[in-house]
Amino acid sequence: MVFTDSPRSAADDPAGVAPPASTVPSVLGALQQILAENAALFTRLPPEAEANLAAVADRLRTADRVFVLGAGRSGLALGMTAMRLMHLGLAVNVVGEVTTPAIRAGDALLVASGSGSTAGIVRAAETAHGVGASVLALTTAADSRLADLADVCVILPAAQKQDRGGSVSAQYAGALFEQAVVLVGDALFFSLWRASGATADELWPRHANLE
Repeated sequence: MVFTDSPRSAADDPAGVAPPASTVPSVLGALQQILAENAALFTRLPPEAEANLAAVADRLRTADRVFVLGAGRSGLALGMTAMRLMHLGLAVNVVGEVTTPAIRAGDALLVASGSGSTAGIVRAAETAHGVGASVLALTTAADSRLADLADVCVILPAAQKQDRGGSVSAQYAGALFEQAVVLVGDALFFSLWRASGATADELWPRHANLE
């Protein structure tokens, strides 16, 4: 695919309808729109979000081990959280890695699924719930199977992947949800780090040195 600065015509668009040139944002304009969407999302959090986020942080802090799981981009987003929690000194496993052990009572499973119905995520949550581990979920769907299974569920009011109407987000697929997962993960880490009293220098030796 070749990108140019010239406006697209209807003939260029597979649906036969090209967006007006005036509505196509610059890269900087797109960045500003994405930041505005994220800022707006966090003003729309449900009333229980603050307590639920605090509960997620507490369960991560007190868990014997932390497991993280998400599919696709949500999984990549949670991988960033896993790294930061490891830097904090928590015992963290990314589900799907060959060295990931069995989950058990006393552990916590942190999962992200916009729809709350992704089959692999739901199965993992069922397994974790069945052995007595905590299930901590990030999703857009309060009425989903994942939300039902979760000990603590944080609802992020973003567009689901299949929502292409543009009313919640102008971004493609589940981009806004995935960005929110990254921000929530960093906020959890930041809060836990500050509460720990550890300095950045004390965390630094845990950074990878086999690069």
